Amino acid sequence: MTRRPTAMTDHVVLVSIDGLRPAIYRDERWPAPVLRDLARRGAVALAMRSVFPALTYPAHATLVTGALPARHGIVDNEPFEPIARSGRWIWEAAALRAPTLWDAVRAGGGKTAAISWPVTVGAAIDWNVPDVWAPDDPTSIAPIRAASTPPGLFEELEREATGKLSDQTFSLGSVGREDVVGAMAAYLFDRRRPSLMLVHLIALDHVAHRLGRDNPVALRAVAAADRAVARIVETVERLGLRDRVTFIVTGDHGSVDVHTTLLPNVWLRDAGLLGSSAASDSSAASAASAAWRAVFHASGGSAFLRIHPSAEVSTLAGVRAMLQALPRGVRSLFRIVERAELDALGADPDALLALTAEPGMVFSAAREGASTQVAHGAGHGYHPEMPDMATGFVAAGAGIRAGAVIPLLPMQHVAPLVAKLLGLELADVDGTLLPGILSNDAGSTT
Repeated sequence: MTRRPTAMTDHVVLVSIDGLRPAIYRDERWPAPVLRDLARRGAVALAMRSVFPALTYPAHATLVTGALPARHGIVDNEPFEPIARSGRWIWEAAALRAPTLWDAVRAGGGKTAAISWPVTVGAAIDWNVPDVWAPDDPTSIAPIRAASTPPGLFEELEREATGKLSDQTFSLGSVGREDVVGAMAAYLFDRRRPSLMLVHLIALDHVAHRLGRDNPVALRAVAAADRAVARIVETVERLGLRDRVTFIVTGDHGSVDVHTTLLPNVWLRDAGLLGSSAASDSSAASAASAAWRAVFHASGGSAFLRIHPSAEVSTLAGVRAMLQALPRGVRSLFRIVERAELDALGADPDALLALTAEPGMVFSAAREGASTQVAHGAGHGYHPEMPDMATGFVAAGAGIRAGAVIPLLPMQHVAPLVAKLLGLELADVDGTLLPGILSNDAGSTT
């Protein structure tokens, strides 16, 4: 891409560290020297506010569209499946309903690359190793290999950058996976020089889910993510392009330790609200459609209520009465988020209301068993105003104002910043350009 007159950089490298906390680049007890160096010579947010729900896929869609979930269409990690959950996530880029940064780059004549970025299967990205797995075998890398584009890219990366990969060495749960992702990204930048590179590092979040928010392995995961960023930074410096590249390192959500699982669909079942009344049409399609009446789409710290279009008008009132009738102690474990608040948050437009849990609680979509159960590890997906849901933001390099500090950065403002840096137009956004992040000699108004 020929540099546009309004561009402030030639390349943006946007790295997401899943579960990134601001403390990781603000507290030297965390093993992240490269990230802290970027923070020292660039701009930082003391906190970045996620979306509702504060989940990986909705957040990553916001990072690349500047739109909130209600507009971009990725309202959860998983599609709403009211009868039975398949284990699929929303992997395909076709699900996005808002223009993306990779669309803008392509329209401007530039090239893009992505490694493990969510909701990118089939995306119009020039070199793409997407985030995808088989529901019945999430450790297999065969779906990643098959979905990588162009054909042969994955094999080229193995041959030139990483060595032969296996289900063990590229496993979603492996801390060492970050080194592989860093090698892939560094190679692609070296050989392809994309205008925009998207990189998603996942080990910290996986470790937190398994072992809790603060655990010794989290230190290893942070160090591995920092090494991956270092690999790309060193490649840029070796090529003599430091003054022509902008690094943005951010996250998608925070985390909180959990101890109790709440099953709101069991509450619906016990109140007779989960199943539908008998359908007059006995066809299989009608029976499947009528097999549910009200369902909570539950993920981590939130649960969104959907009601079947054919359900009685009284169903919503029945759900409200059921929630109000819960024992006082149970009722204190969550709060109801009404439709007006969901609209203000840009959350799922098809939900009639939502529940957001108190710290320590998580929701499950299960319909069987006890309505409260034991939980372990850490979770997320809560209301974005929960302090522990905050993630981080660091930007350094071309076009970035050194020393800028943003007290609270809403996530939807990141994509407009990237578009401005690259001299591109990004339409239909909920965010805006915050000029205080930009360098003074590049047109900042602050």
